[in-house]
Amino acid sequence: MPSTDAARPVEMLTHCPAAVQTPLVSADALAKHAGVGEVWIKDERARMGLGSFKALGAAYVVAHDAAQGDVSDQTYVTASAGNHGMSVAAGATAFGAKSVVYIAETVPEAFAARLAEQGAQVVREGAIYEDSMAAAQAAAEANGWALLSDSSWPGYTTRPHRLMEGYLVLMAEAIDQLPAPPSHIFLQAGVGGLATACAAMARVAWGAAPRIIVVEPEAAPALHGSIKAGRPVETAGPVSDMGRLDCKMPSLIALKGLAHDADDYALISEGEGQAGARAVLDAGLPSTPSGAAGIAGLVSLSAAQRDALGLDGDARVLCVLSEGPEY
Repeated sequence: MPSTDAARPVEMLTHCPAAVQTPLVSADALAKHAGVGEVWIKDERARMGLGSFKALGAAYVVAHDAAQGDVSDQTYVTASAGNHGMSVAAGATAFGAKSVVYIAETVPEAFAARLAEQGAQVVREGAIYEDSMAAAQAAAEANGWALLSDSSWPGYTTRPHRLMEGYLVLMAEAIDQLPAPPSHIFLQAGVGGLATACAAMARVAWGAAPRIIVVEPEAAPALHGSIKAGRPVETAGPVSDMGRLDCKMPSLIALKGLAHDADDYALISEGEGQAGARAVLDAGLPSTPSGAAGIAGLVSLSAAQRDALGLDGDARVLCVLSEGPEY
C-alpha cells in the first residue's frame, strides 16, 4: 500500500534550495463552466524549476540513496514520457550520479532536449512507454545500473514506493492551503502514482468525505480496466495525445491504493483532453492535455453525470495541474 508519511519528504525538502511551495489557485471561470461552487487547482507547473509534480518523486529517491552513502559511482536508468525522466536526471546530477533515460518514439523532441540539458543520456526505444520500460529494465540488468521507475510490479516495489512518498508533499501543501475541505477531487492517472499519493493523503486528512474520481485517457484505461477486472491487466489502445498518461499497465502500488481510496473512474476522449487544455489556457493557466486531464474530466461531464456525482452549486472541487505547457 502507498505511504502516507508526508513528514519524511517534507523534511528532506527543507535542505533543497529549489524547493518552494506551489500555489493553490481559485478558478472561478472553471467553476462556473463546470456548474459547481468552487474549483481549486494545485498548480505544479513550476515545481522546483522542472515543470511538473514529478520533481518530487525520483529526485527524492536519489536524495534518500545519497543520505545512505555516496552515489557518485551509480547510474540510474528509467523509462519516461518526459517529466519523470527530468526528476531522475536532476536528482542524479545533483548528487554526482549518472542517468540514462529511455523514451518512446512518440515522446516530443522538446522533452528529449530538456532531459539532455539535465544531464541525462537519452535513448529512444520502442513505439510506446511499455517498450521503453522493457529496454530500461534490460539495460539495468545488463549493466548493473539502478532501475528507478515510477511504476511498480511484483518484485519491484521499494524505489517506486519511496518515489510516490515524495508526491505526498503536494497534497500535504494543498491540505494546508485549502480554505475548506473539498467535496470532490479529480485526479488524472497514467501508471497512477500522482492519483494514489493524493488520494491516500486525502483519506488521512478528510476520511471518506471527499468523492475521489480518477481520470484516464480512453486510449489508456490501465486503472479503469484493472479495477473492472479485479486484477492488474494490460490494456490496449492507440497512442494518446495525453502522452504522460499513455500507460497501458498500472503501477501495482497505485492499483492497490486506489482500489481502497478512489470512488469513481472516468475515461476522457482525445477531444475532451484537448478541451481541458483549452479550458485552463482560457483561465490563464497554460498546460497540456496531460497536465489538465483531471480538469478535463470535470468540465466534460454531462448534466446527468454531474447529478450522479453530486456536483452542484455547493460542490468544492480540487484538481491538480500537473505540468507546464510544451514549447
